[in-house]
Order: sequence, then structure tokens, then C-alpha cells
Amino acid sequence: MLRITVSGPPGSGTSTLVDKICQSRNWSSLNGGDIFRAEASQRGLSVVDFSALCKQDLDVDRALDAKLKEIISSSDSPEVVESRLCGWWAHQLSLDCLRVWISVSDKERARRIHTREGGEYMERLTESKQRQADDNQRYMELYGIDMADLTPYNLIIDADEIDADEVFRLVSDELGG
Repeated sequence: MLRITVSGPPGSGTSTLVDKICQSRNWSSLNGGDIFRAEASQRGLSVVDFSALCKQDLDVDRALDAKLKEIISSSDSPEVVESRLCGWWAHQLSLDCLRVWISVSDKERARRIHTREGGEYMERLTESKQRQADDNQRYMELYGIDMADLTPYNLIIDADEIDADEVFRLVSDELGG
């Protein structure tokens, strides 16, 4: 049964947080990106090509999000679900769980992505800002969701100045026993 959703932009540390939660509590998890990658693979497309398809055909995104909503609302949902919109879905479906948003500045996200993937920092910053703008526009067009509106989240963490262990401690404290 779903206990926590973890959301945030790429480079915010959501995957690291999910790993720490699952290891510490022996919980299972689902990353919405895994659903995306599996669908791309099933269609014989690279992630980049599938992403381009999603931008052209919004019904593909709607179908993937419907699948995620179905999973998180089922009784055999993993305890932890990570995706950009899973907190919104849990809120809209009135699911009783902790909904976490990890907030990180554009510069910090670019620094983290640069450290993880290499390349030029300024290129990572430009890519990160563009991806964020594209995603925000798509979510508004698809669902009327403004990603700057954090009201669905009951725990918002500014992770610019704290490390992954501190983010984990804050979430763990909120989850309790």
C-alpha cells in the first residue's frame, strides 16, 4: 500500500531519497521513469525518441499517467512511488500518504547533473532549464497543473544547502516509527 510519494525536478535527489527509504524500511518502490522507459522499449524506441513522441502526441503521456494512477491507487501498490506528478495524483485521488516535493534551484540541479553525467556545466544548466520549461508547459496543457503550485505536497524540502542524508532524515522523521 502506498505510504509516500517523492517528487521533484531532475537532479533534485528523488532517486537517492527513494533508495535510502527503501533500504531503511525494507519497502518496495516504483519510479515513474521506469514506466516511461518500459513503454519506450516496448515500442522499440530510445528514451529520446519516445520523449519526442510524447511531446507530439499528448495521449501517450495521458496513457502513461493513467497507468501510474492505477498502480498507486491499488491495494498492492509499492510503498514508495517516485515521479514528477505522483504527489498530484495521490492528492487528487485522496490517498492517505506523505507527499514529498524536493525543491532545488536550477544551478544546483545543473551542478548535480554535471557531476553525475559529465559534460559542460553551462550546457547542463541550459538543458535543465529547458527540460523544466518543456515539462511545465506539457503538464499545464495536459492537466492544468502548474508545477510551481506545491499545495498537493505535505512536506516540501529545499535541498539546495543540505545533503542527501539530511533530506532522508527529514523525511524519515516525518514518516515516524
